[in-house]
Amino acid sequence: MTSAKAITFGDNIDTDQIIAACHLVLPTIRDMSLYCFEHYPQFSESFSAGDFIVGGKNFGCGSSREQAPAVLKERGVRAIVAQSFARIFYRNAVNLGIRLIQCEAAGAISLFDKLRFEDNLLINITKKCEYPVHPFPPFIEDIIKRGGIIAHLTHSA
Repeated sequence: MTSAKAITFGDNIDTDQIIAACHLVLPTIRDMSLYCFEHYPQFSESFSAGDFIVGGKNFGCGSSREQAPAVLKERGVRAIVAQSFARIFYRNAVNLGIRLIQCEAAGAISLFDKLRFEDNLLINITKKCEYPVHPFPPFIEDIIKRGGIIAHLTHSA
């Protein structure tokens, strides 16, 4: 996997910060994705498709809205790195085939650090260090590699 930059956030990033409820009336996920992290200049000004999102503890807390991980996928987020994830966000992201990387050292990653993920290891190229991560069970890894639960079930049928 090639490297990409980190766009960093803190603890308790909730689904309303990812996509505000007022934008949920828009007709498509693509339309909604234009407002993803709208109040975070580090995202709106610097994010490029393929970058990593890095959070702290409890990333994706708040509501159960599936649009939050869906707009991140639509924007082309490579993976979301965090110390921990809210349970419902975690399931919604896996169901959509979004790579989640649980890493206790996520707080050591700085804005624009170059990262690479391979073989269940998160590599910080900028800081020349490696962070251990919590690997997925094989069945979840398969769902993610296939691009989500629908693709997984379709392929398994």
